[in-house]
Amino acid sequence: MKKVKITVLKTTLDKELAAEYGVEGLTACPMMREGQVFFADYAKPEGLCDEAWKAIYQYVFALAHGAGNELFYYGDWIRKPGVAICSCNDGLRPVIFKLEATQEEAQINDEPVSTR
Repeated sequence: MKKVKITVLKTTLDKELAAEYGVEGLTACPMMREGQVFFADYAKPEGLCDEAWKAIYQYVFALAHGAGNELFYYGDWIRKPGVAICSCNDGLRPVIFKLEATQEEAQINDEPVSTR
């Protein structure tokens, strides 16, 4: 199993939806910052939002287990192998993430994790 690099590309706020449904003074996500980088394998990295992890985990899992060698969804989504662009599930202020497969081995208790 390999580690996956998670980069926060963008924090957003849908002003129209926030005006209609959000609380007064709602802003873009206060937990994530553009440019933040995390590395994940089988577990949520410290500091990453729990809800974001739930939304992106399946892509992290796929990349960690070798999906990075091919294009996701038969090549009709992302044109670059080993990359996924995903967002958290906050409909008013989604955070956009770039997930990248790496060649760095995942580790548990200082031991490499094998997927064989």
